[in-house]
Amino acid sequence: MKIRANEILHHVQLTSSSLKRILLIPIFLFLILIPLSFIKNSDHQSLPSPSSSSEMGKTSDLKRTSNEMMRGCDVFSGKWVPNPRGPYYNDRTCHSIIDQQNCIKSGRPDREYLKWRWTPDECELPLFNAALFMKLVRGKSMAFVGDSVARNQMESLLCLLSRVSHPEDISLKLTADTRYFRRYFYAKYNFTLTVLWAPYLVTTRDAESTVHSYNSLMNLHLDEPDKAWANEMKNFHYVIFSAGHWFFRPTMYYEKGHIVGCTSCNMNNVTDLTSYYGYKMAFRTVFRALLNLEGYKGVTILRTFSPSHFENGLWNTGGSCPRTRPFKEGEVKLEWYAQEMYLSQVVEFRAAQREARRKGLRFWLMDITEPMLMRPDGHPSKYGRSRDQNMTVNDCVHWCLPGPVDTWNEFLLYIMRVDSLRSSSSML
Repeated sequence: MKIRANEILHHVQLTSSSLKRILLIPIFLFLILIPLSFIKNSDHQSLPSPSSSSEMGKTSDLKRTSNEMMRGCDVFSGKWVPNPRGPYYNDRTCHSIIDQQNCIKSGRPDREYLKWRWTPDECELPLFNAALFMKLVRGKSMAFVGDSVARNQMESLLCLLSRVSHPEDISLKLTADTRYFRRYFYAKYNFTLTVLWAPYLVTTRDAESTVHSYNSLMNLHLDEPDKAWANEMKNFHYVIFSAGHWFFRPTMYYEKGHIVGCTSCNMNNVTDLTSYYGYKMAFRTVFRALLNLEGYKGVTILRTFSPSHFENGLWNTGGSCPRTRPFKEGEVKLEWYAQEMYLSQVVEFRAAQREARRKGLRFWLMDITEPMLMRPDGHPSKYGRSRDQNMTVNDCVHWCLPGPVDTWNEFLLYIMRVDSLRSSSSML
């Protein structure tokens, strides 16, 4: 199955009934019940710790990979293949894995989900090279902007980098809200890694004055970027944006200070728009803010929608994700709602990327949707844990650590290398 973005950009938007949209709300509720935690796994085999020379790789291998990168290759089109070497790390070698994603610590008995690797159809996706990553980011800064799945990727990166260096947690020095905003400093490399909490990416307020609850109506100001990230963009050299399941929550949409519609608000006098409208407009606002931000020269990366894999119900109706192997080719299709989310953001990204090129800015797409659609086995499922309560929950939204989410950071490093090579080439 292929869902390449350039093949479906002209896809006709589906018209979804209000009932379908309402049915999606539980996915969002699950996302916030799981909680929104921070820093983060076992008795399985890990890749051997490299020496400094082997970690950097052979010169001939790097040169060959660099030549492939310069030619261009779609690393997001491929398949999962068995990888008997297993993951890069475990909970003995990485001590920052949070309980919510520490699947083996929480009692998950199987190990096969740890032994698969993404292989592109037409080229090679290099293994994650922590030393090379640090070489690229020396003296720089990186931010993940989004929700708890964005944080999931950042926590994976912390573990991958622990093979060569451990950071100082400087969160308390820079923010009082360390539940949602975390910062790490690698002194040896003068590198700062940050996660900025912005699940809607745009300005958000509670629509009701009563106590906040999981199904509270939210006001989204779709033309106002969330200041949590917008005020800091000039400080970062790499920014990875993402968002997802929060947009299925009941919301009121504002533009220029006025209500333009809602989703799942059940108000007779307000136009009932889809979740996809809010999702599309939020990314449009993000990209416009960056394109118009004076002095911004950072590398902008959009990580595409991460599918959930609930079966036989949702998180609160008995749903789970019990599979222990990836799907085979043609065994699964992207559900209509996930395809609409994917299309909404990719269409906005492509338009912004064209303008970015005219302005000399670098916008990159990390297209993880198809690879992750094939990995129903990579979630905590019933071995997920709630952060705020001592209980297990069915988590088919976040990803186990270690697990297939580590592949996102292989993609990230690949993008960074291509960007560095092409930037260097353009200056010759």
